[in-house]
Amino acid sequence: MPHKYHNFNTIIPEIESKIDALLAKMTLDEKVGQTVQVHINESNRKEMVEQLRNGQVGSVLTIYGVDNINAIQKVAVEETRLGIPVIIGNDVIHGYRTIFPIPLAESCTWDLDLIEESAHIAAEEATANGVHWTFAPMVDICRDPRWGRIAEGAGEDPYLGEVFGASRVRGFQRELSSGRKMVACPKHYVAYGGAEAGKDYNSVDMSERRLRDIYLPPFKAAFDAGAGTTMSAFNEINGIPASANRFTLQQILRNEWGFTGFVVSDWNSVGELIPHGVANGYKEAAQNAFLAGVDMDMVSGAYHRHLAELVSSGEIPETRLDEAVRQILRIKFMLDLFDNPYTDSINAEAAILKPEYLQTALEVTTKSMVLLKNQGDILPINTEEVKRIAIIGPLADDHHEILGTWHRIGRDEDTESVLDGIRELIPDDIEITHTQGCDLFGKRPTNTISAVTAAQKADLVIMVLGEAESMSGEAHSRAHLGLPGRQQFLLEAVHATGTPIVAVLMSGRPLVIPWMAENIPAILCAWHGGLRTGRAVADILFGDANPSGKLTASWPRTEGQIPIYYAHKNTGRPLGGVGGFQFQRYHFTEFIDEEVTPLFPFGFGLSYTSFEYSDLQVLTPKMSLDSTLKVRAEITNTGEIPGDEIVQLYVRDLVGEVTRPVKELKGFQKISLQPGESQMVEFEISVQRLGFHGLDMQYKVEPGEFKIWVGPNSAEGLEGDFRVE
Repeated sequence: MPHKYHNFNTIIPEIESKIDALLAKMTLDEKVGQTVQVHINESNRKEMVEQLRNGQVGSVLTIYGVDNINAIQKVAVEETRLGIPVIIGNDVIHGYRTIFPIPLAESCTWDLDLIEESAHIAAEEATANGVHWTFAPMVDICRDPRWGRIAEGAGEDPYLGEVFGASRVRGFQRELSSGRKMVACPKHYVAYGGAEAGKDYNSVDMSERRLRDIYLPPFKAAFDAGAGTTMSAFNEINGIPASANRFTLQQILRNEWGFTGFVVSDWNSVGELIPHGVANGYKEAAQNAFLAGVDMDMVSGAYHRHLAELVSSGEIPETRLDEAVRQILRIKFMLDLFDNPYTDSINAEAAILKPEYLQTALEVTTKSMVLLKNQGDILPINTEEVKRIAIIGPLADDHHEILGTWHRIGRDEDTESVLDGIRELIPDDIEITHTQGCDLFGKRPTNTISAVTAAQKADLVIMVLGEAESMSGEAHSRAHLGLPGRQQFLLEAVHATGTPIVAVLMSGRPLVIPWMAENIPAILCAWHGGLRTGRAVADILFGDANPSGKLTASWPRTEGQIPIYYAHKNTGRPLGGVGGFQFQRYHFTEFIDEEVTPLFPFGFGLSYTSFEYSDLQVLTPKMSLDSTLKVRAEITNTGEIPGDEIVQLYVRDLVGEVTRPVKELKGFQKISLQPGESQMVEFEISVQRLGFHGLDMQYKVEPGEFKIWVGPNSAEGLEGDFRVE
């Protein structure tokens, strides 16, 4: 039976009539109140509740617990003149209590149904506990792994950003078993992931074409999927902060896309117009942001203090205020908050951590992990030959860091460590030795001797290394992306024993690990995988699961390569020359001291089986602008066990009126094959998806020659040609 999805980016005449009637009753102060979002804590609770009682609050965020939320809602509904409910918003980023892998990891499943399901489970748990609104999904494109918030998105590719973002919106906004609803908030609008030097909140300066071709499409896809809100970003865009940018908030969002929901600022981003240098105080900040199109002010207080005054003086038209209030009330009516403002506390605990949720979490976590290296088929571990295993590293018995950034109310006691997972899975005759060896931060002395001793006595070492959850996420950019603390020293010391090592890497971003990639025979990227991390790692290491994840962000060899991404442009002097002309050395695009290719390319991931690609057929070698590209290729499992393969299709427009990327992902399919089984995989891609924004900044598809690749990642594949006429 098909799922039902709520579309919050739409107009329903019956609701508009209710809004008209309510607006007619509202005073200026009550209208302003709907544009104000507050954070309530113990220190400000009395003040904020009184503000709420006076009809001066429209939304509350970062508040947890059904009884606490109902108490706040009771003030809004029963103690204010008009009884308008507040909307409760929280950061439900990758799970509520059932914590899934961080979104970057989850995207490595390339599984749209699983991504939707994890968001749906988060919505089931969160709404049963009083939440109406999630500040997710993050759909920022990121091509700089120094930026800590790469952990929250789907990586470097705009097409993946579109389909994954839309899947998450559908999951959050799918019909819930309780009958309640949740509205999604794609963020951060816009180009936040393009911050210079990967420093959070930093300036973004890019062409309008890059903005439209790379950073805006995931937002458009999320709104087309029905998202009813969006969040304005912290960064400036080409000299104008995103929270005061009329071009992006009005021209594109409202005029071009017809968005009918409301825009909330990010935390104090209205107030931050002052240090940005475009506002001389909170009054001017409120005016700039509100006129630009920010409908709700998250916690800065600028709207609460100054919006009524600005409307009374005529500096802001009351029609603009009515427009913002209408958009906010529209979402409240669509959420059924007027008819059903309270959450039944009886179901709150029963709604979390259900067995089926934990099973889904295990599936997502397992499929998110990426096997980066498996020299000599050291994995899966042969328990007939390996009888003594040393498990070493600061994350081997971790129950906290694996939850990842923005896990909010996720609890350590709900998690399984890698040590837990292995002990649960392996036969009794396997001897396990565990030592931490060092901490994550390099603040405590290393216990290298115990680690080396354990390794010397073992047949195999499993080293569980990586980042703390606090090393990625908001305001956690890193300039050095190697193993933090003394972990590299520990790794090299254990390696010197000669005992084979399997490295399990946990992180919120791609890491720079050239020494590990050269010297360690097996590397599993486990990310920050959520509460089922331990069992998922164990299942993969011991062969109960076959890894199938593939990278959605390139892994650099060194920080000096950053930004690094597969869909780059050619220069006039590309590697290998052009048109038969070979440039002299150092006269083309390269580094003199490092390769230009990534350590692990976009789309890369190994399996315990092998796949062969053959018989590429371009079924439509010549097409018109309104036709469909049809391509197929045969994929064969040439190994000895069943496996999943993510088949990827890339296209290149060879000549355009503006320069085009060397490759662009335009499609993918995930298939399952038994040993020896073959499948003809077919793609159908609308020619209209092959376009770009041209000289006139209008989207277009130009006639001409194209190349196409079907392969296992962005660096390999069968190559063909077609023409658009």
